[in-house]
Amino acid sequence: MEYRSISNTDLELSVITFGAWAAGGWMWGKTDRKDAIDAIRASYDLGVTSIDTAPIYGQGESEEIVSEAIQGIPRDKVQILTKFGMRWDLAKGTLALKSKNNRGEDIDIYKYAGKESVIKECEDSLRRLKTDYIDLYQIHWHDMTTPFDETYEAVARLIEEGKVRYAGVCNYTAEWFDEADKTLTLISNQVPYSMVNRKIEEEIVPYCIKKNKSIIAYSPMERGLLTGKLTAHSKFAEGDHRAAHPSFSPENITKVNNFLEKLKPLAESKNASLSQLVLRWTVEQPGITIALAGARNARQSIQNANAANLKLSKEEIDFINAELKEI
Repeated sequence: MEYRSISNTDLELSVITFGAWAAGGWMWGKTDRKDAIDAIRASYDLGVTSIDTAPIYGQGESEEIVSEAIQGIPRDKVQILTKFGMRWDLAKGTLALKSKNNRGEDIDIYKYAGKESVIKECEDSLRRLKTDYIDLYQIHWHDMTTPFDETYEAVARLIEEGKVRYAGVCNYTAEWFDEADKTLTLISNQVPYSMVNRKIEEEIVPYCIKKNKSIIAYSPMERGLLTGKLTAHSKFAEGDHRAAHPSFSPENITKVNNFLEKLKPLAESKNASLSQLVLRWTVEQPGITIALAGARNARQSIQNANAANLKLSKEEIDFINAELKEI
């Protein structure tokens, strides 16, 4: 496994970090708790020491699964990344979406990061995770209703109390990052990035390189689209958000699969899967520090972890980039 420092701090994360959204089941057609725990443990055995979760993932269930999975591992041998700022139990801030929990019940989810809410969410996460500190605490989405200084003064207090080591953000524009960074030094921005979603290269990547901020790429496999395992006839489980997502239309799946077919000879020459090739390409891109890779079972997480061992030459990366232009 390869490890990288986040924004020149002493926080080192595995270049492939376990993304625990799907493990929590919410929006992924529920979860098998044992399979999710096995997935985290199997990846840890291969050097994936970092796990990214959030309270909203299963409304606490993902954090509880992470806690159970890391029991018995010395706390300083694993890095826990979690988030705040999405409340399903408090109607304040801005309504983000209407959804259903893992029991099929309707829930309203709000973006809210008021001071007391931030502190409460941290305490709740610490309890679910059964730990006394969080390595990287990230706002999940920008809360338009709360001033930046109020939110980050609360996070600063958590750092002073030793409950949080470092602070980061998710889904922030460069402008929002600049404003928030005035109150508290932030070390990372977690944003969507994949071969077929490279929007951050326009603004976020240049900004983070200039300011020495790390980028944590989520959905590098585009929620399974880049695995090559989906077909135009693929069906998704009830409650799986991909069923209605335009990226998973039969036409788009076919188009992406045609591109992936061109990469297969390269993957095969390295005795690697397409998923491993995609993950390695992601962490080789300018400004990208680590990539989050989700898994529903041990087989998937082992495959993701082994992507760290893959090597790509400049010529091979150039070949992939040239093919991407043809999509």
